[in-house]
Order: sequence, then structure tokens, then C-alpha cells
Amino acid sequence: MPGDLFIFNSLTRKKEKFEPHNPPFVGMYVCGPTVYSDIHLGNVRTFLAFDVVYRYLTYLGYKVRYVRNITDVGHLESDADEGEDKIGKKAKLMNLEPMEVVQKFTNDFHNVLQKFNFLPPNIEPSATGHIIEQIEWVKRLISKGMAYEVNGSVYFEVNNYNKKNHYGVLSGRVVDELMESGRKLDRQEEKKEAIDFALWKKASEGHLMQWNSPWGMGFPGWHLECSVMSTKYLGDRFDIHGGGMDLKFPHHECEIAQSVSVTGKTPAKYWIHTNMLTVNGQKMSKSLGNSFLPEELFQGSHQLLDQPYSPMTVRFFMLQSHYSSTLDFSNVALKAAIKGYKKLINGLRIIQEMQYETPDVGSPVNEELVIQIRKNIDSCHEAMNDNFNTALTIGHLFTLLKRINALHNGVLPFSEVGAETFKKLKETYINFIVNVLGLKEEKPENISQFLLSLIELYKDAKFNRQYEKVDKIRASLKASGIVLKDMKTGIDWAYEE
Repeated sequence: MPGDLFIFNSLTRKKEKFEPHNPPFVGMYVCGPTVYSDIHLGNVRTFLAFDVVYRYLTYLGYKVRYVRNITDVGHLESDADEGEDKIGKKAKLMNLEPMEVVQKFTNDFHNVLQKFNFLPPNIEPSATGHIIEQIEWVKRLISKGMAYEVNGSVYFEVNNYNKKNHYGVLSGRVVDELMESGRKLDRQEEKKEAIDFALWKKASEGHLMQWNSPWGMGFPGWHLECSVMSTKYLGDRFDIHGGGMDLKFPHHECEIAQSVSVTGKTPAKYWIHTNMLTVNGQKMSKSLGNSFLPEELFQGSHQLLDQPYSPMTVRFFMLQSHYSSTLDFSNVALKAAIKGYKKLINGLRIIQEMQYETPDVGSPVNEELVIQIRKNIDSCHEAMNDNFNTALTIGHLFTLLKRINALHNGVLPFSEVGAETFKKLKETYINFIVNVLGLKEEKPENISQFLLSLIELYKDAKFNRQYEKVDKIRASLKASGIVLKDMKTGIDWAYEE
């Protein structure tokens, strides 16, 4: 596998060579969902990006510890530490215990990601499972003079931290400007400055989720949980921290400030952020009526959708765009993705079954062709090594697919490719489709027996010159998305593209 892996680091704002601090081990922490509602497509895109990062690092031979948390307390309605806890509010609306809400939407979250063929993380900790550790962190921040208690709540003092450090190092924000704009909007007089953020909040009367602490009954702040859980499972310094670009400020900025104050280290070496989704050029949002859930995509039940789109079609569609670029949903683009996905999967099915055919003695290898195929194979790795560029990788896989189809159709003799290059071609195509990009074949139920039976009927009808029956069988299969191919080697089938 040629070349080094380069990652765009949001912290330094440049592309850097990936050098884990303790190879072959890699620690990766990704901010997971707040489980109070159905997972939305923005979440899916973010977790898809890191699913591919996880897959590719594993493919390269790294031993990855992938940690993705569940936020089940502390995320208030406003990032300014105001409003109700999102899960507590949902529990009241649904007349459920908060942990019932958490379990329901955690199950839904897992079910959706499973449909998209996501690999589960190695560890999936929850905020409520780490209350003791979070209280200990608050104590340490107070003892270091970086936090203060007021009326049972504890806040991180940003201005004090900024005297020796840079609050804004990740997002590029300027503290003085943040403090000035905050003063104009501030409604929380107990804070020293509006920019200060909650580490621990006093529970108001009727607040459903609360724990005892040295400062009274309360609950942890949203930003604290990720600092606590990432360092617990990955250490004070790990390799990759990721999430959506909306988390860069204030969430990830606050994480850095907390961790630097407690451990003296910036928690992660590389910070990766995914970009947002749009629909027909407009930002996806509920207020515009253009926000649809994964299940609406699968069923085609949203008013903006012309038809259903399968999980693998949507996965392929998302992979066609780099994670750092805006991704626009449209029926035209999704329909094109159906064809592209099926082409790659037809190639996967063919190459998985294809065996090298030993040529006659004296059949020469086409050295020029071998060089071209090897270059195409290297290009797949080079594209992924360029900041996980799945879009470019897919383009190179289509180039390899042309070679696969040529071998399958008998246009390209196996002798010209040679056994070693064929083996490399087969391994690369399968590995990148299945293990790196995470695409899989979506088979209709009982397709194998169904197809075998119809193909036998088709053969008999064709042999007996029952051309009307031949046409009916072809039409029936085509209606199910299957096309038959009359080849020199026999009858074959493929998904209609």
C-alpha cells in the first residue's frame, strides 16, 4: 500500500501526515448523539465519515480503539446553559422515565446505523454512567482555579483560562469579542462572564435527572462528559477526535479548555469535522419542511421524494462526496446513485466468484496493461490516503470495474493480466468495496433460488425456441430489477443499472 496517510486537522487548519503517538494503536473519540429524538441524516453523515475512518485505519493494519459516546443527560435546549434538559423535557412530553426515553432512542439509533452497515464502536459509554468521574473533574477544576461555584452551580472561568492558554484555538474565536457579544445577550447574572460555561448545574424544582454532589443536587454540563469519557478510555492524549462542524464551537472548544486545565494536554492530536447537508441547495431544517428521516428515505414517504431509496444507495450517495464538503440531497442525485451503486455491486458479485483461468503455455502477459492496472490499484490507496477521499476512491474503483467486466465478458484474456495482478485486482476491489467503503449487496429475499429456477426456465425456452416465453421471463425479471445476459460462457444475470 503506497504512500502515507494525510489528514486535514481542524486544530492546525492544515493537512498533516498521520503519525499515531503509540503505533500500531490508534485512539479515536467521536461525539455521539443526544438520544431524545430520531436520528437525522446529518448524524448519519457524520457517523458514516468516522465509520470509514475506522474501517480504513483497520485496513491499514492499525489496532483502533473507537469510542463513541451517548449523551443521555446535560444537553440543555440552549448552548448558553439555559432551558430544560432535552431528555428530561422529552420524558415529560411522552410521560416516560428519562431512561426509557434514552433506551428507546438509543435502540432506534443503533437500528438505523445497522441498516447503513456501520461497524459498532469498541466502547460506547454514556454520560449517566460516568457521573462520579465528572464530579471529580469539577473538583479538580475548582482546585486549579479554573472554575467557581455559585448557588449550587459550577462554571468554568474562560477569562482566567485564557490568561495562559488560547480559548478559541480550534474555532478561531476571539475571547474579547465573545465576552462583549455575550454581555449584550446575557441573562444569567450568576456567571462572572456570559462566556463562562456550566460544568455542573443546580437542579431546579421538578428537574427529573439529578444527582447529589458537593454543591447540592444537580447534573453535569454537556461539555464535561466528553472530556471525562475520552480521557478515561483513551488517555490524556489520543489520536483523533471527531464530530460535526456544529460541535467545533462551543462543544469541542470547551473540551480542549477543560482537558488542558486538568491534564495539561490538548486531548487529541487530530481534530476532524464533517460538513452539513442541504436539500436542493437549501439548508436542511424542519422549519423549511425539507428535513427527512432515514426511514422516510427508505420508504419514499416524504413529499420531496419521488421514490424509496435503499440504505446502501444512500450510503453510496454520501460516499460520493468528501466528508468536509457540503452534501446536497436531490432526487436526481439519488437516482444516479442507484445506478452507480448497482454497477459496483454487480462488479463485486462477479469478482467474488471469478477464478483465474490458467492460459495456454506461451501466452504472454501484457506488461503495459499490468502497469496500468497496478497504477489503478495504487490510486485507490492514494485517494484514501489523501484525507479519506472516498469520492476519488470510488472513481478509481469504477476504472478497476472496467477491467473486471472485460475479464468477465471474455474481451480481456486472463493471460494478458497474469495471475499475480489478477489476485491483486480481486483483493483490492473486494477490500475497498466491502471493508473500506462498507458497501454490501442488497439481495431480494430468496433471490438465489428464485433466479436459478427462472434461469433454467429461460434456458429451456430458448433451446426450444419459445421466444414469447423468453421475452416474458426477461420482462418479469426486469420488473424486479434483474437483467439476464446471454454470454459465450452461458447465461448470467446482473442488477439493472
